[in-house]
Amino acid sequence: MHHIYVDADACPVKPEVLKVAERLGIEVTFVANSGLRPSRDPMVHNVIVSNGFDAADNWIAEHCGSGDVVVTADVPLAVRCVATGAFVTGPTGRVFDDTNIGMASAMRDLGAHLRETGESKGYNAAFSPKDRSRFLETFDRLCRRAKAVTPPPGE
Repeated sequence: MHHIYVDADACPVKPEVLKVAERLGIEVTFVANSGLRPSRDPMVHNVIVSNGFDAADNWIAEHCGSGDVVVTADVPLAVRCVATGAFVTGPTGRVFDDTNIGMASAMRDLGAHLRETGESKGYNAAFSPKDRSRFLETFDRLCRRAKAVTPPPGE
C-alpha cells in the first residue's frame, strides 16, 4: 500500500493532507523533530526524530519509495525522494519530478550562494490562500496517481 510522508516541521498544510488522505484511504506519517499533535486515527502516524541535522529528512528519504507521496519544501529532500520514484510536492503545490528537480536544486544552490555573499536577503513570500488551494489540487492529483500505481512486489 502506498503511503504519504510529510516533512511536518512548520508544514502549513497538515489539515489538507489529512482531508485528502482520509477521503482516499491512504496512510499518513508526519515526521518532525518536535511537537506533533497525536491523532486517534489509525491511518495517521507521527514520528518524532532527534534534533540532529536533517534527521527528519533522512528518515523520510529512507522510508519513502516508488508510488509514495511526499510533502516537503526542502529541495535536497525532494531530490532524494524523486530518486526513489516518489511523487513529491511542496506546500505551495509545486511538484518536483524528474523533469524539474535538477533545476530546482540548482536554483536552491544559487539562492544559498547569493545569501552567503550578501547579494540577496533571501526573504520568502508569505504563504497565501492561493498557495493552499494550489496545494490541495496538486496533492489530490498526486495521491490519485499514487493509488493508480501498482505497488512493487512484496508490499
